[in-house]
Amino acid sequence: MTALTLSTAAAPGLRADAIVIGVAKGDKAPVVAPGAEAVDKAYDGRLAGVLETLGASGAEGEVTKLPAPPGFKAPLVVAVGLGAAPGKGGAYDAEALRKAAGVAARTLAGTKKAAYALPVADAAAVGAIAEGALLGAYSFDAYKENGKNGKGNGKAPLAEVAVLGGKPRDKAHKAAAERATAVAEELNRARDLVNTPPNDLNPEAFAAVAQAAAKEHGIKVQVLDEKALAKGGYGGILGVGAGSASAPRLVKLSYTSSKAKKHLAFVGKGITYDSGGISLKPAGHNETMKCDMSGAAAVFAAVVAAARLGLDVNVTGWLALAENMPSGSATRPGDVLRMYSGKTVEVLNTDAEGRLVLADALWAASAEKPDAIVDVATLTGAMMLALGSRTFGVMANDDTFRSAVVEASAQVGEASWPMPLPEHLRKGMDSPVADIANMGERMGGGLVAGLFLREFVGEGITWAHLDIAGPAFNEGGPFGYTPKGGTGSAVRTLVRVAELAASGDLA
Repeated sequence: MTALTLSTAAAPGLRADAIVIGVAKGDKAPVVAPGAEAVDKAYDGRLAGVLETLGASGAEGEVTKLPAPPGFKAPLVVAVGLGAAPGKGGAYDAEALRKAAGVAARTLAGTKKAAYALPVADAAAVGAIAEGALLGAYSFDAYKENGKNGKGNGKAPLAEVAVLGGKPRDKAHKAAAERATAVAEELNRARDLVNTPPNDLNPEAFAAVAQAAAKEHGIKVQVLDEKALAKGGYGGILGVGAGSASAPRLVKLSYTSSKAKKHLAFVGKGITYDSGGISLKPAGHNETMKCDMSGAAAVFAAVVAAARLGLDVNVTGWLALAENMPSGSATRPGDVLRMYSGKTVEVLNTDAEGRLVLADALWAASAEKPDAIVDVATLTGAMMLALGSRTFGVMANDDTFRSAVVEASAQVGEASWPMPLPEHLRKGMDSPVADIANMGERMGGGLVAGLFLREFVGEGITWAHLDIAGPAFNEGGPFGYTPKGGTGSAVRTLVRVAELAASGDLA
């Protein structure tokens, strides 16, 4: 795990493997960003020209390496692109700092210590740099030979990050660093869960991870096994898990604060492997389906992060865990399930299973009358077609709350987009034999799924649905602070929503 420190030391005298500086795009030439003054001075004020000669432009994601000047204890300077330079007197955007810090951390994998001399205008910048570095340093080597010692892929993660300009005795700077550490460590734990092969992470194993974390952080936990689910009438979760040798689970995590005035419920889809069930996925669509529990991983991480941060809000996390497999005992297209709410659902497609487990968990969450519910799920391929691989959709039964969630995601650097719930699409889910079918019109499939979930939210409860099917799993190359594989999408948005609720600023 990468260590984080704040340091007021001057860059030349700091013992490190590299000094990380920022370079931005100016009107005509690259511009050296604040924080790199000592390096620039050692180059007689000509660092920008040297970087330009080496091909640097300051573009986002760009990396330029050069030997450290004489007198520096670190042997290497790494200049990372920040994108467009802000106007006169302006500060660098927090997300630009996050991305640059993450790129540097990935570039410096295999080294022990990096000193980050990026622009630090305030505590928010300290937090952004720290968070980006800790997220960028992530790697998942547990299943490679020699595991985490780095020999599996030749390079161990960057071991230590020192944020220069971060004042360890400044309360705001210290708090920003502590927040960044808690959020990044829990988000990286969510990434680990998403990346874990499904033969090692079935519903029971996921529940055990949640129980261990809950014990460590003072969170109350309740796990409903298959017997308890049957006794309680959780027909959706049981129906989805019926075809698997690994029985389903419903995990409830409760973080409470004595100062809380609001109660939030987070609900996560936790399909630890999705074959499609009897409606089997075609070849080429199964290989990454271990990621179908990303919503539950995000909820789990957010609840633990809220506990670590001691937020003044009550947060209950619901992890709806099941494995969707075909077998003689599997739910069939045409079957009717009686859900926890009492409603019946005609299953027209067993690969539309996420909405079934979420429906039971949403109704269970509603029974506690929280102030708001947010569910998170890798729910529909339709959302990927609509928004691509880096943006998640946000639907809600309240436009103001939907806007608040979208704004919260923007504040932490997660891309989202508000999506509607058109009433005319509801009719497509009418069933001749049940209260509702789990499929409707093909066009607008992501919105249809949202409308289905809305049916299982308690009356009068504010609710939002995050469809993270696109950004939850990165099948391409790493970028910024985002690795290949599990990304931890929505964790930071959920934490921000909880923070806003705690401060009384959540609409």
